[in-house]
Amino acid sequence: MSDSSPVHLTPSGPPETVLDPEPAEALESLTAALGLSGEQRRKAVSAVVARHPRFLDGWARLGELARDDVEAYACFRVGYHRGLDRLRQSGWRGSGYVRWEHETNRGFLRSLQGLQAKAAAIGEDDEAERTSLFLTQLDPGLAGGGR
Repeated sequence: MSDSSPVHLTPSGPPETVLDPEPAEALESLTAALGLSGEQRRKAVSAVVARHPRFLDGWARLGELARDDVEAYACFRVGYHRGLDRLRQSGWRGSGYVRWEHETNRGFLRSLQGLQAKAAAIGEDDEAERTSLFLTQLDPGLAGGGR
């Protein structure tokens, strides 16, 4: 089995995983959609996600534009689970860093941050605690919600 995924071993700690870039068309479409205003923005981002259902930042942005906490929670949860799949495909084995400094990791991390916030908002405190701890393990610099 050949694995050419970028898992970087560091002498000072756990391995670091960097996700592959998203398709250029998805990134361009999301940028255009985010340039719209109000309900047009949400509908356009939703259309991007419908065309690219594995697009992590699309799910995260859709969660940010959700109409209520439950809708946001659902979008962030999809982005989180799609992100776990992508991490595993990139060689992640359940531990190690996934840092914000790498642009390609931000959709997953943004989804996880959103999931943490919306879990707290709807009273799912154990999920909020788990996701907060997971964020800290993936990128200690994100502790406390920093970006």
